Amino acid sequence: FACRAIAPVLMAARLTAQSSDTLVSREVAPGVLYRHFVDAAGPFVMDVVQVDLRRRDIEIRHARAADQLRGRERTSAMANRAAQPGISVLAAMNGDFFSLETGENENNQVLDGEWWKGLKVTDSPYDTWHNTHVQFAMDAGGRPLMDRFVFDGAAWARGVMTPITTLNFNPSGNPEGTALYTARYGASTPRDTARLTAEAALVLAGRRGDTILYVRRGTVMATSGSPIPSNGAVLAAYGAGSRNTEVKALVDGDTVRVLLRTLPRMPGNPALVIGGWPRILRDGVDVAVDAATLEGTISRNAEVRHPRSAIGFSRDSTTLFLLTVDGRQAASTGVTTSELAGIMRRLGAWNAMNFDGGGSTTMVVAGTVVNHPSDAIGERDVGNAILVIRKNPR
Repeated sequence: FACRAIAPVLMAARLTAQSSDTLVSREVAPGVLYRHFVDAAGPFVMDVVQVDLRRRDIEIRHARAADQLRGRERTSAMANRAAQPGISVLAAMNGDFFSLETGENENNQVLDGEWWKGLKVTDSPYDTWHNTHVQFAMDAGGRPLMDRFVFDGAAWARGVMTPITTLNFNPSGNPEGTALYTARYGASTPRDTARLTAEAALVLAGRRGDTILYVRRGTVMATSGSPIPSNGAVLAAYGAGSRNTEVKALVDGDTVRVLLRTLPRMPGNPALVIGGWPRILRDGVDVAVDAATLEGTISRNAEVRHPRSAIGFSRDSTTLFLLTVDGRQAASTGVTTSELAGIMRRLGAWNAMNFDGGGSTTMVVAGTVVNHPSDAIGERDVGNAILVIRKNPR
């Protein structure tokens, strides 16, 4: 490991006091500090990126593998692809848990203000009970937020409000439900032969404030698997209840107003939403110890030392922390979620959550992977990532 040392920086004394054996720091860009340190007590090898969110030239972004709802890609590849003229990717870290088969992430997803996936409860096969996982968000004003956000969607047409249960996800296994499928989902809606279906194609007509405006086009289909317009969406109602009747009543030319939000509410439309599991700090308090009750964590994940990735922010919401802890190696054992909470709190985080870890844990700084991923092949292909972007004036 090589890193250019500079003068002591904010938080260095605090980390040294917590048995940190070495501390190497460098300013990646004004407002973005990278540090690598080793704590012999673990032993833990850690990398952290600290971001001043008050800087207008710095932006936090959510990246999806291959810019698609499904698929896997290395964190470093997502960072490299995001770099464009006028935009530098200063740092990147792996994000939410994902399906190894499809690469699809398990929780709500908002990228650059666009909803890619919306759920009431997380899409995870490992929870001990069905629930909503914690998520990190940035509101329209650039303020960081952390909560167990529930997708809240609705469509209005002919004076009737139809609740939207999910976005780009089939609410299967339930007697009824309504889904909105955009072109991010794919070429057509999923097949559902277990329930009655009504699917109405919508063409994008514009926006009015936080409301998306669509126009109904074509015939309402009584089967699933409808083509999704490239410039629109499909509103699909499942089951024999009133939702089916409401979608069937839509006629060609109808205006359909769609509002996609979260509960609890956040000011304006979210700019970014990315999930994890579980929350580890709430208002400075270690809540990882309650994760099995609050978020259905499994003991072999939360209570065993693994490589970890975490995100958090300061009490005044002005500083963001991205942290990776190496694990499954002689030099670094990895940490439990409670140990991770303690590290984040010492760094200065007031609220923090755990991202996907294990072999997924990856930290990229200025185009280089700076941590030591635990997979034998090195960096793992993952579902999504969080990026620290600098917008360079031309």
